[in-house]
Amino acid sequence: KEGSGPLPPHPHPHRETSQQLARETLEELDWCLEQLENLQTHRAVSEMASNKFKRMLNRELTHLSEMSRSGNQVSEYISSTFLDKQHEVEIPAPGPKERDKKRRPPPPLGQLRGGGGKQLPPPGGAGGCGVPRFGVSTDREELLGKELESINKWGLNIFRVAEFSNNHSLSCIMFSVFQERDLLRTFRMAPQTLLTFVRTLESRYRPHVAYHNSLHAADVVQSTHVLLATPALDAVFTDLEILAALFAAAIHDVDHPGVSNQFLINTNSELALLYNDESVLENHHLAVGFQLLQEENCDIFQSLSRRQRQSLRKMVIDMVLATDMSKHMSLLADLKTMVETKKVTSSGVLLLDHYTDRIQVLRNMVHCADLSNPTKPLELYRQWTERIMEEFFRQGDRERERGMEISPMCDKHTASVEKSQVGFIDYIVHPLWETWADLVHPDAQDILETLEENRDWYHSRYGGAPPPFPPLHYMGGVCAHPPPRVPPPSPSSIISSNKEEKGLSVGGSGLGGGEWDGGAIEGMGWGL
Repeated sequence: KEGSGPLPPHPHPHRETSQQLARETLEELDWCLEQLENLQTHRAVSEMASNKFKRMLNRELTHLSEMSRSGNQVSEYISSTFLDKQHEVEIPAPGPKERDKKRRPPPPLGQLRGGGGKQLPPPGGAGGCGVPRFGVSTDREELLGKELESINKWGLNIFRVAEFSNNHSLSCIMFSVFQERDLLRTFRMAPQTLLTFVRTLESRYRPHVAYHNSLHAADVVQSTHVLLATPALDAVFTDLEILAALFAAAIHDVDHPGVSNQFLINTNSELALLYNDESVLENHHLAVGFQLLQEENCDIFQSLSRRQRQSLRKMVIDMVLATDMSKHMSLLADLKTMVETKKVTSSGVLLLDHYTDRIQVLRNMVHCADLSNPTKPLELYRQWTERIMEEFFRQGDRERERGMEISPMCDKHTASVEKSQVGFIDYIVHPLWETWADLVHPDAQDILETLEENRDWYHSRYGGAPPPFPPLHYMGGVCAHPPPRVPPPSPSSIISSNKEEKGLSVGGSGLGGGEWDGGAIEGMGWGL
């Protein structure tokens, strides 16, 4: 009877959590069995990894969406932007001559954040009559030169470069980087032809677009330039591959209209119809970039052989198409696979003897440069955040005016800027950069530290509680199954407990560095 007898015992606090973990473990085993049943020998390991990572990310985002309204928005944005549409989230080498030529001494590791660099050309021209020292005419040349002393450093203040170059940052950076790398002499480019091309290219970026403009392109070019100089990649790439990477970075967003691919598809735009809804903007950027070479005195590749032009074009297409953010998970899976199977020389330089390996690294390099804002000094990162949110909100206003459903993170009345940046870092940027850091270890550790500091700053702005389990580990071999959600364990406890349980040697935070018997498949935490 009610009120009589002792109260029933309180259920064991961890029983429900254990049952949930058991269910998720069974689901993982079912998935593994399904993969083994349907395994095809020609199927790439990275493709299987990509599918696995997408499932893991889907689970993380589902938990995030259930936490709050803003969490749901962040989850929708990440899933709609960085996952292929067929994976929707559930939401309530160099040749012998080039190898043998004298290599530049690798820069000190600290140069990624602040070190020396080669002297830029002295005043009075760069090998051509009437050519400005830095490729642009400015009455603030001395101040511009001081900023460009950091051309080889991670965290160059591109905003000051734009200010001192009369908003011609892309022309200035392209000209300076090509001079720094001696590409004009190597490919017999006339300085005036290079300047005509970069100025024409710069003019085709739309100045009214808040984020995807020529300033962003200049930043990606300079970031790619620094990543190419990392000691782990010393003399790995041919001069033609370096030229292709810098050209791809320069044109990768040209004529961007300031709206997403999905907006163009939803509005039946001419571009979406032209490119059959597939990587609409990226295909357009490529078409515009290569068309500009045909304009008067713009063909910077005129001295290349036919075979070189064909090779360069193929590489540039590969790299620019890889900047389609819906391809992010596939790129990350490829990079993760490479990390688990990488080979290095005794001096720590990566062995990338096959073209397929080198272009894979270059694709990810430009992708990293494109997603590098959160890794830059906070004062720069905040300015980029303001710009991208302004662009998002303008798209949201256009969708509202048309009576369309407003895209995730594009509603200025409900979007949380701080939470969007924390989610962006946790689920997208940190896994990518941590994997890159594993590939070029230890060259990018300073970059990772800045990224984590910036993440903590944005997190402190809204004072939210830590996530129920560390989302940074959804990619790694240490957290194939999320730990109990009550109470939330620390990342270090997850790593140590898994190391003891599986006997793994885990380097860093679970996105790479682990080396154990069983090959790449187990190394990715598939548990096979």
